[in-house]
Amino acid sequence: YKAFIMIPSSITLPEIHRRIDEVKRFLSITLSIANAHTVEFYTHDVWNRFMAVDPQEVLHAFSASNDQQMAPEHHIKVKSGTTFGFCNDTNLLVDPRELLQAATAHSLPGLGICMSREELLLALGEKTGDTGAEWVPDEFMNSKKSHEVQSMSEVVARLAQHCGVKQVIDVGSGKGYLSSSLSLRYGLQVYGIDSSSTNTHGAQERNRKLKKFSRAYQKRNEVARAQSDAAQTRQQETTRINPEEVSQDHKEGAQSQEEEMPTSGLVAANSGREDLFLRALSEDLVQTATPRLPPSQLSADEKERRKRENLERKAHNRATSSPIFAPLTSHVTAETELGELIQELEKAVMVGLHTCGDLAPSTLRMFVAKAELAAVCSVGCCYHLLSEQFDPSAQGNRDSSDTQGACGFPLSQYLLQRSCFCGRNARMSACLALERVSLGQGIQMESLFFRAVLHVILKERLGFVRSEKRVGNVYSKTKSFVDYVRRALSRLELDGSKLSDDDIQGYHDAYAPRMDEMHAFNMLKVALAPCIEGLILLDRLCYLKEQEHLPFCALVQLFNPLLSPRCYAVVGLKGQDHQV
Repeated sequence: YKAFIMIPSSITLPEIHRRIDEVKRFLSITLSIANAHTVEFYTHDVWNRFMAVDPQEVLHAFSASNDQQMAPEHHIKVKSGTTFGFCNDTNLLVDPRELLQAATAHSLPGLGICMSREELLLALGEKTGDTGAEWVPDEFMNSKKSHEVQSMSEVVARLAQHCGVKQVIDVGSGKGYLSSSLSLRYGLQVYGIDSSSTNTHGAQERNRKLKKFSRAYQKRNEVARAQSDAAQTRQQETTRINPEEVSQDHKEGAQSQEEEMPTSGLVAANSGREDLFLRALSEDLVQTATPRLPPSQLSADEKERRKRENLERKAHNRATSSPIFAPLTSHVTAETELGELIQELEKAVMVGLHTCGDLAPSTLRMFVAKAELAAVCSVGCCYHLLSEQFDPSAQGNRDSSDTQGACGFPLSQYLLQRSCFCGRNARMSACLALERVSLGQGIQMESLFFRAVLHVILKERLGFVRSEKRVGNVYSKTKSFVDYVRRALSRLELDGSKLSDDDIQGYHDAYAPRMDEMHAFNMLKVALAPCIEGLILLDRLCYLKEQEHLPFCALVQLFNPLLSPRCYAVVGLKGQDHQV
């Protein structure tokens, strides 16, 4: 393996601590908004518990803040007696514009702590060697996945090149798009690990199709290059011949044969007269077509010979094709022994594209603990599935033998020592996509409104408290609020026979004028989402920075947030003493 090239870290641990403290202070005032449950919006009178302004003022402030993103020099004058827009005496929101500006300042872009993808690639140095097959993934995946795979696979390939390794371990590999790209395009040995056997089998089949497509694509490119080279050689050959000695018919014949060249790249010499065009082709492109008899006309010896040749050819292909993608089915934790899963394991880069919940922090713990891992590139998602060390609602359910730091959040010693806690609803809010919502995408307000009014009916008319059953995605199948309530009651196995359709519609009509309250409140949740996500990702960066043997770690924006809202990667590299 080549020598490790040191990349200077862009931010120090004390600077990370300072950013974390800034975000924690902001969230200490605002996090209760993110933790308010939309289902209970009307039953708990959420708007009046937090707001001292009209919902239209919040919506107007949100619209104005989007316009002012083009003018960062514009700052709102902070009112006296407020903190981030909340009144210091009543703790109610009195200035939504101040809150939105503070939220922007405490998001990852506002904190100025992230590297761009281009900056990371520049820091990793110039790429060397051929990147392999040209890749056209759009035929196999949607635009979002295509963007993610192309952006991340180049970064991972450069990390592998930088560390001098050829193996990649893709944790939570899912359908195998990233693994296939790394294997087929960059010639890396990729082991994709997923807990779902369905995903594993699907990834294997998908990779087979991609591999077939890749070979066909390369073959077409090789044929095109051969045709181009042959045409140039033919032109050079023609210029060396006296034009008077070449008849017009001969020229036209050569041109016709060039146009009819088979796309497979195999040219049959089916003419007794050797053509100028054929002479220009290289020997390995000129083959004589041999007629093949159908299997029914073959002798037993010939059948056996062909079978033996096919087996030898397949064995040779397996032995000579170094790029591989091996999907594996396994549940991965920080304690997983990779050597038991991968017998051919060498030094490797560990990656994860949108690894859910605790799998992302487990990937980072594994990277830190295992000497065979030279680098990591982890993009997490599904923050609501994270386990929290200091979640009050989970304290009674947690085994007393659990050690501190075993949960997904917090990961760093800095936040563990401060008993940092977000809450499930806040982590759910962190999954919202500010950039998309700002363009009018992302929130189905009517479905949220239906669910909140349903909760009023359940509480007031049916004495409903709690159930193990969930309403689920009933809204997409309904035609009206009455239909929605009927389906929801059936899903919850509740008797709604005493509720008339008019009763149900009456609840809808009574709360419809207050729908703007829910809309405005959810827009505030959206504005807080990048700050909560930022705290979770700063915790992961801090964890890597606390390790003595990691000379480089960073948060890197890999994707366009409009295409892929979970766009940040945690990247880490080990020092030279940890290289083979």
